[in-house]
Amino acid sequence: MVRQRTIAKPVKVTGVGLHSGAKVEAAFLPAKEGTGIVYTRTDLSPKVTMKCTADNVRDTQLCTTLVNPDGVRISTVEHLTAALCALGIDNLLIEVNAPELPVMDGSAQPFLYLFSKAGIKELDAPKEFLRVARKVRVEDKEKWAELTPDDQGLYMDLTIDFNHPAMDRALQHFAYRFSGKSFSEQVSRARTFCFMRDVEYMHAHHLALGGSLENAVVLDDYRVVNPEGLRYPDEFVKHKMLDATGDLYMSGHTILGCFKAFKTGHALNNMLLRALLSDPRNYELTTFERESEGAVEYISPARALRA
Repeated sequence: MVRQRTIAKPVKVTGVGLHSGAKVEAAFLPAKEGTGIVYTRTDLSPKVTMKCTADNVRDTQLCTTLVNPDGVRISTVEHLTAALCALGIDNLLIEVNAPELPVMDGSAQPFLYLFSKAGIKELDAPKEFLRVARKVRVEDKEKWAELTPDDQGLYMDLTIDFNHPAMDRALQHFAYRFSGKSFSEQVSRARTFCFMRDVEYMHAHHLALGGSLENAVVLDDYRVVNPEGLRYPDEFVKHKMLDATGDLYMSGHTILGCFKAFKTGHALNNMLLRALLSDPRNYELTTFERESEGAVEYISPARALRA
């Protein structure tokens, strides 16, 4: 059967918080079947634990943020969650000593590498997938996102719409059949991006204080400022695809269906996931004896390490 997964051994990472600019330490520990993705704020006394769920996403300004009923926050979780989706990890304990995860290089690739080095362990329990049973759509003015049934796994189709000299109009659409391999090779290295004209506003609101050319693609009014340029010609739309992957995995289940969106972001992605889960008629939980039966094929640790 297709089994639930966790990591084989604990692993730690240290980095900078994208919004605080402070040093952040995070530890990732194996978890037993049925645990889900669980965060603990170790800098608080007593420590505060919260689970990665669609309902716990309560702030989507510039990133995806989990917030518990007492207002305790853990921000910038979407890049990590996207990596977990690609590796098929559905059980993990995460300890972090700050209100946000380290941003790493602004993509999901460092987390893929980290967990591949730790190793992936299959657990003695079937993995449950969320199969879309009927169309679900959300809209916000001209922006929209939808999920429809798909009997071949997860297909993703996303379009952005930026009017900027460095953003080729022909490279603002990306679609592909999701798998661990395709995500790792085509999407995982796409970095978050921002515009120089927005930096002053963000800093005034205590946002992106840790942002730099080391963890984001920065654009002025005419060009990409980063000396090395882009990692992919269509890195901008691919990063939005990376974000959507992480946002849709906030339930801890891989979705089986067709995701299509126009100018979507964290808020709309979460709205779509909540709409899907709001009515049991929208989906069914399913398991598979073999990946060939229609389950998503996840990346192997060895392949992630080479990517």
